[in-house]
Amino acid sequence: MALPATARRAFPLAVRAVMIDLDGTLLDTVGDLAVAADAMRAELGMPALPPGAVRDYVGKGIPVLVKRALTGRMDGEPEAALFERGLAIFNRCYAAVNGRSTTIYPGVREGLDAFRAMGLALACVTNKSGEFTTPLLAATGLADYFRVVVAGDSLARRKPDPLPLTHTCGVLGIGPAEMLMIGDSANDAVAARAAGCPVFCVPYGYNEGVDVRTLDVDAIVATLFEASKLVARS
Repeated sequence: MALPATARRAFPLAVRAVMIDLDGTLLDTVGDLAVAADAMRAELGMPALPPGAVRDYVGKGIPVLVKRALTGRMDGEPEAALFERGLAIFNRCYAAVNGRSTTIYPGVREGLDAFRAMGLALACVTNKSGEFTTPLLAATGLADYFRVVVAGDSLARRKPDPLPLTHTCGVLGIGPAEMLMIGDSANDAVAARAAGCPVFCVPYGYNEGVDVRTLDVDAIVATLFEASKLVARS
């Protein structure tokens, strides 16, 4: 069990920038992902997934989601030919519905506005492919908040590897200790700890079916707006 935030750090945290995850933190995208997954399975002659299954499959990027959707298992490894065909179908289907059922979580705009009012640089760091990330941020009106966007295929490695976080720190010229990561999953918590960044998690995201309260984080925040109350500009 993670230590209480008050046992780790004094608040408000002094930071210069905030990195925020996309799926499950800024946006509830599972509806579109589930539609695409079921459309992929239908085209392959497979039945629809059980309701709610895709919510647990989200978190490690679309290729892993596709493997899980094809096999119905969190650690599923379909045959290579089936995976390649399924991935192509999923990408086509998802591109057609990307953003259609997506909603912005409560407190997100208020939190982003509060961070921006403090003069904090903002970055979106996600495992979602860039071809879907950029249009989704634009469609939801969030794109202008972010000085940097790092997608799942922007670099050689994605979260939980710390590379996307350390890369973002380098782009912004900010040390990891003054760069807060906010996410919804172990991917974010593990990456942040490895990078040397403080990390908050929201409890409403996906985290592959695991309660975020079990993670090693500095705070669990109900919304991004609540997170903004726990930081101050360095």
